[in-house]
Amino acid sequence: MAVASPSAPSFSVSFRCRGAAESCISNRLTRFPSVAFTRPHHRQSLPYVKRLSIASSLNSSRSSQDGDVQYEFQQRGRQEGSPVYVKLPVDVVGPTAGQVRRAETMPYSLHALAAAGVEGVVLEIWWGLVERYAPEVYNWHAYMELVKLAMRSGLKVRVVMAFHQCGTGPDDPHWISLPTWVLQEIQQNPDLAYADKFGRRNMEYISLGCDTLPVLVGRSPLQAYADFMRNFRDTFRHFLGFIITGIQVGMGPSGELRYPLCTFELRYPLRSSERLTWSRHSHELGEFQCYDKYMLASLNARAKDIGMPEWGNGGPVGASNLIQNPENTDSFESDSGSWNTPYGKFFLEWYSGMLLWHGEMICREAESIFQGTEVNKSTKVAAIYRHYDTLSHPSELTAGYYNTSSRDGYLPIARMFARCGFTLCCTGFERQDAEEKKRNPVSSPEGFLRQLLLAAKVCDVPLEGENYATTFDDESFQQQMSDANTFRANLGIEDDMHWSSASSVDKIGTTFADC
Repeated sequence: MAVASPSAPSFSVSFRCRGAAESCISNRLTRFPSVAFTRPHHRQSLPYVKRLSIASSLNSSRSSQDGDVQYEFQQRGRQEGSPVYVKLPVDVVGPTAGQVRRAETMPYSLHALAAAGVEGVVLEIWWGLVERYAPEVYNWHAYMELVKLAMRSGLKVRVVMAFHQCGTGPDDPHWISLPTWVLQEIQQNPDLAYADKFGRRNMEYISLGCDTLPVLVGRSPLQAYADFMRNFRDTFRHFLGFIITGIQVGMGPSGELRYPLCTFELRYPLRSSERLTWSRHSHELGEFQCYDKYMLASLNARAKDIGMPEWGNGGPVGASNLIQNPENTDSFESDSGSWNTPYGKFFLEWYSGMLLWHGEMICREAESIFQGTEVNKSTKVAAIYRHYDTLSHPSELTAGYYNTSSRDGYLPIARMFARCGFTLCCTGFERQDAEEKKRNPVSSPEGFLRQLLLAAKVCDVPLEGENYATTFDDESFQQQMSDANTFRANLGIEDDMHWSSASSVDKIGTTFADC
C-alpha cells in the first residue's frame, strides 16, 4: 500500500565533485568551523564506487523504559540501484500541525515503502503550521509522530524547513499560508512583502530587504527563522544524525534561493479567473522585486555610495512586462539592452548581491544551530532556463541570478555554499532540450544544468537534482537517471560521484503496481 500523493515525483541525483574547493573559498568572509557530515567532506577521502547504494533496514527491536519501541538499524549495501527517498504529500499534516492525516493507513504505507527497499522519506515542515498562531509558540506534534512512524518502519527522514507559502490562495487545495501573526504584521506594514514596479505584492515569502530589522513583533525575519530551526533541533535532538539525516533550509519562494518569479505569485488573494490567466506566463520574463521600501532604501544607499544617486530609484524602467519577447524590451534586448550598460551592471550586481547576502546569513545561522548533529545541510536554487540561450538571460536576472552570456551567475552561489558546507539542490533534471525547444526555441534545461554542475564541481560542492513536475513518461525518467553519467563524462568526474534518488509516493505506488 502506498499513500496517494498530490506532490510531484521527485528523484534526485547527488554529485560529489572534488578538486578545486580552495580556489572557490573567498577570503572576504570568515571561514566557519567545519561540521561533521554523514557524507565525506573536503578533507576526508573515502573510496567510492560508481553507484553507491545504502539501504536502511529494520534489524531488531527492544522495549525502552518508557514503553516506546526503539529500533536498531543495520546498513547494508545493495548490488544495484540508488537509494530512494519518497517525498510525503504536502497535506500529510493537518492545518493545525496537531494531527497526521491518514494516520490509520500511514504506518502500513511506510512499512510498504521500507519493504520495497526505500531508504527514507522527505518531510516538509511548514513554518505556517508549526508557529501558526503566535510568535515562538511551536507545535511539532504531528511532525514528531511522522518521524517516529518512519523510525518504526526502518526509514530515514530528510526534512525541509519551509519558510514560504504553499499554493496560490485560500481556495488552493494545498494552501498553507505564512503564520497568521506574520500575515497580521504584513497587513499593518505591506512593505514586508515583495513588490514589483506595478505595486503588486507577493505574500509567499518575507522580503529579504528587512532581514535584519525587528519587524516581526520585535524580532527580525532572520531571528525568526533561526529560532524556528533552533527549536526544531532541541525538539528532535535524539533523532538528528540517526533518523533525521538531512535538512534542506528554505530561503525564498518555493523554498528556493530566489526572488518571486512572476505575476502568478504576486496577486494576493487570487480569484480563480486571474490564476488561470497568469499561470500561462509563469515561466516568462518576471519582474524585478525591489519596490518595497526596504529594498528601495538599500538600493538608494548603494547608489549614493558610488556617487550615482539617480540610479537608486528603482529597477530598469525598460524591463516591460511578463509576456513580452525580451528582444522587444529596452532592458533585455541582446545588442543594446540596459542589462549590459554601467547602470544595468550596477543594478544587477546589487540585486543579486542582496540575494547572496540573504542566503549566506541563513546558512550561517543553520551551520551554527546544527553544528555537531551530523546532518547534511542543503538548500535549493531554481531551475530557470526559459531564456538560457539568449545573451541577457532575462528570467534568470529577475529571479536574482546575475547569469548572462558574459557572466557566470552560479559560481558566486556555489562559492557561498562551499564556505558554509551546504549541498546545492536543483530541480529540472528530467527536462530535455529536444522537448523544451519545441515550446520555446531559446530554452535549454540541459545547458543550465551543465553550467550548474560545473560550478558545483569547481567549488567542490555536492549537487542534488530533482524532477521539476509530475511526469509518468519513461523518457523523462530515463533523462533524469542518465544525467549523472552524461555530466560525469562531459566534465571528467570519473568515479568520484555519489548517487541518491528521491521520489514521491505516487510514482512509487505506480512502480509497485507494475511489479
